[in-house]
Amino acid sequence: MQEICRRLVNHPFFDHFIIATILLNAAILGLETSAGLHEEYERWFSLVHAVILGIFILEAIAKIWAVAPRYRLYFGNGWNLFDFSIVVLSLIPASGPFAMLARLLRLLRVLRLISTIPELRLIVTTLVRSIPSMGNVLVLMSIIFYIYAVAGYHLFHEHDPTHWRNLGISLLTLFRIVTLEDWTDVMYAAMEMHPLAWTYFVSFVVMGTFVIINLFIAVVLNNLEEAKAERLNELQAPVSRDEILNELRDTQKALAKMHDRLEKLNLEEVKS
Repeated sequence: MQEICRRLVNHPFFDHFIIATILLNAAILGLETSAGLHEEYERWFSLVHAVILGIFILEAIAKIWAVAPRYRLYFGNGWNLFDFSIVVLSLIPASGPFAMLARLLRLLRVLRLISTIPELRLIVTTLVRSIPSMGNVLVLMSIIFYIYAVAGYHLFHEHDPTHWRNLGISLLTLFRIVTLEDWTDVMYAAMEMHPLAWTYFVSFVVMGTFVIINLFIAVVLNNLEEAKAERLNELQAPVSRDEILNELRDTQKALAKMHDRLEKLNLEEVKS
């Protein structure tokens, strides 16, 4: 039975089936947002949710049984823990005081696409690895925001109190500017009092948008390359003792053939 479970969970069709189940679950969750469809097919939707939950439970049981009794192989993997926690949370009954919570937790099943598709796992791993490096970039960005917010308050708060009346509002205004959302309106309002105010806004856009965002991208790309290299190392199967012995035998045979050829050439030279 354990061998059957091991073959099942390692078969490519198994992953494809789970991905199809997750996509079906996502489609049903989207259809439930239609009031007419929800009222007409509520029983069918509930039945499909129960079947999907049953599939996820059987999947977890099969994966755990496949590695028994070495359960650390399953629970020691962060992605397996993520999937297992989603299955456990999905067991909350969708009725009574927890009905709304249960419906919201069903959305977590869609997140299982991340753990099922290796490429998505690679992206998430890259983002997690980038968090420590992004801390330094965030510190630099915070310093720039703070300097420009204080300067903007002193320069523009009397003329444009809507956007610069205190430090907090000034920081929100700078956040709006860094997203490039109608930032020119704020700049033109400031230029009515200070014609050279454009230098303040243009310099902040260059520093806050182009430089900082490019730093974030550089950090993510660097960690993406490292994550790819680690994944390639994991995918490379370790060389077994038998493979090494076979390669040595092949090498010995090739050397023996070369030795025979050299001896023949020497004999032909001696005869000539």
